[in-house]
Amino acid sequence: MKSLTRKLFRDLLHMKGQMLAVAAVVTCGIAVFVSMSSVKYSLEASRWNYYNRYRFAEIFLQVKRAPESWREVVSRIPGVASVSTRIVTDVTLDVPGLDEPATGRLVSIPERSEPQLNGVYIVEGRYIDPDMTDEVIASRPFMDANGLKPGDHVGAVINGRWKELRIVGSGLSPEYIYEVQPGSFFPDKRRFGVFWISRRALESALDMDGAFNDLSLTLAHGASGKEVIMRLDQMFARYGSLGAYGRDEQLSDRFISDEIKQLGTQITILPAIFFSVAVFLLNIVLQRLVSTQRDQIAVLKAMGYANAEIALHYLGFALVPTGAGALAGSLAGAWLGTRLVRIYGDFYNFSELLYVFRPENLITSVLLSIIAAVAGALLALRRAVQLPPAEAMRPETPALYRPGVLDRGGFGRRFPVTVRIIVRNIERRPWKSALSVLMISMSVAILIAGRYSYDAVDRMSLVEFGDKHREDVTVIFNKPMPTSVAYQIASLEGVLEHEYYREEPARLSFGHRSRRQTLKGLPSSEGLQRLVDTRRQRVGLPSGGILLTTKLAEILGVKPGDRLQVELLQGSRRSAEVPVAGTIDEILGLSAYMRLDELDRLAGDSGALNAANLRIDPAREQALYREFKHMPGVSGIMMLKALRSSFDELIARSMTTSTLILTTFACVLAFAIVYNGARISLSERSRELSSLRVMGLTKGEIAFILLGEQALFCIFAVPIGFLIGVGLSVLLSMALSSELYRLPLTFSPANFLFASGVLFSVAIVSGLVVRRRLVTLDLIAVLKTRE
Repeated sequence: MKSLTRKLFRDLLHMKGQMLAVAAVVTCGIAVFVSMSSVKYSLEASRWNYYNRYRFAEIFLQVKRAPESWREVVSRIPGVASVSTRIVTDVTLDVPGLDEPATGRLVSIPERSEPQLNGVYIVEGRYIDPDMTDEVIASRPFMDANGLKPGDHVGAVINGRWKELRIVGSGLSPEYIYEVQPGSFFPDKRRFGVFWISRRALESALDMDGAFNDLSLTLAHGASGKEVIMRLDQMFARYGSLGAYGRDEQLSDRFISDEIKQLGTQITILPAIFFSVAVFLLNIVLQRLVSTQRDQIAVLKAMGYANAEIALHYLGFALVPTGAGALAGSLAGAWLGTRLVRIYGDFYNFSELLYVFRPENLITSVLLSIIAAVAGALLALRRAVQLPPAEAMRPETPALYRPGVLDRGGFGRRFPVTVRIIVRNIERRPWKSALSVLMISMSVAILIAGRYSYDAVDRMSLVEFGDKHREDVTVIFNKPMPTSVAYQIASLEGVLEHEYYREEPARLSFGHRSRRQTLKGLPSSEGLQRLVDTRRQRVGLPSGGILLTTKLAEILGVKPGDRLQVELLQGSRRSAEVPVAGTIDEILGLSAYMRLDELDRLAGDSGALNAANLRIDPAREQALYREFKHMPGVSGIMMLKALRSSFDELIARSMTTSTLILTTFACVLAFAIVYNGARISLSERSRELSSLRVMGLTKGEIAFILLGEQALFCIFAVPIGFLIGVGLSVLLSMALSSELYRLPLTFSPANFLFASGVLFSVAIVSGLVVRRRLVTLDLIAVLKTRE
């Protein structure tokens, strides 16, 4: 082993605490990068594999009823590769062991198993028997949530008639990776499920022999999806088409695609923080090392070692801890990635959720660690190389000092000597002190930004399930009902309050921009469903116009006072100009609201209702549930309390894990900075502190001087960390928000208390570790050393 190599490892061993702290910070940065990168790639690979293996469609179209002969016509459209038609309907279910009514989506499949678009992966059991019209394959999440297995039965009301369905298998489909009830954004696995049933059975039950109401297709390579969608809209307008749309507008795909996009954002932000801290730590550690080894550098140069050899030697002090951190971070990131993928498995239903650790991640980790090492060591290497041997043999020239804040004016004597020493030392090194505060504040910022998503989701739940929706049950009709149905629902015993709304699919246009959007007609904004923005402020429903969510107005490029071209896509398909009466900044989705009577006039009919919001008597809810299970004309039931419970359970599980991970990493970051700062300060000032001990100061006072400086840094870092954390949260909010949801910018007091509490706890622990070294300081040996 060469002499410089032996010196390198001997010095590394002597500085093991500081180097381990640097390695720990690099480990955290690499672990975040590797875990997030591998999870992102794993989700992409799982999605690609799932879509291709089970032939997920690229364009979708729903109609009221169209002849099966149109399938052949669609297949001849230039650019169309394959076409599939089917029948889809929503029904009310009576599930064994479940008091509340559930909702099932019945999807027709061929009587015999064959390759098809949006194919079904059989997880357990078997395919349906072509001779048995009551057999179904149920979605696996629904079966697992309700404890069902092949051979069990569920009851369903199909087209007003009661039918017993026998489950013969559990399955999954790429069409329902994110399985939610229509009209909802949150999964409720117990009360909503997808059921695949024979085409013949649905044709008979819904009187749709030789017809379909759902079409999907794939495109030939290089084909234009926009042109095919335009042709489909022209062909099926007469059959009640709501407009064809691409895969990017399919709800399940949008959720998983947005999730992958958000992971890409997190890959950039968090590792950048950890690497910037690692660069800072390496810089101060190596600067101090070069300063204390001036005489050794002079001897090495005098013995004939070239500047390049000396530079490489000191670069080794950066490469060894960062290399170790890269290796440990890659292993930790791989392990962490597998755990995170399992969490995503709770939200998304893949036939096979792959975990892929790419070699590229390891190579990138090594490159990032090398970049961090070189960046952190650059100033120290430059200083070592430029140091002339003759000058290096002399002690470093003392810095020029001047009276500080407490020394001027004479009022400094009011403070203890220990306090004056702390303040004077901070003043004499303002840039180093400022950088130390900034780096410590980064750990606070990570905690604030990490728990921000928890606060945002909590606000989302509070607004959606508390302020906006006050109903207990939403009854969704299988077709528009006349207003007289209101009296029938209201007459049910146990219904305390009722409210109805109308939904009309429409195309909203302004200039060259257009958007398919459902218009929602409400009787008022003071009923069971209220209009509430992200700040929990109630917004009134304006008259004489349309109220758009802020995101939808932004997409259309409109502002209050502009006139939208509204084309209804059902019924008479009337078209009219409607003024934009206002906007509301809602959390979920894109919405367009009108007064119910004005929407009726726009549609040109006497009024129709699509659903009823009900507040019910808890003492009568079981009887009402039994009635809902067998009520004809109902396609689905949504239970607000059940939705909230399911949502809270899923979020709590994922948030607990992510909060634990971020808290651990932030603790490592804070400990590394505080510990390194105190150790370097002890190394630089050991002679000064020993002299003070000889002059009569106690061990406690000496510890107060050394650790009080770090304590001040932590105190100053807290408010700065709060500001940086809020700024990071703003960036995350902008990056993670999409058309499906917007994260509200909200912070709970508990978030700030938690972040500051973690920082001070870690600072106390690191202080105790350094204090132990301070107490055991050999005064005689230190005082014998040369300045």
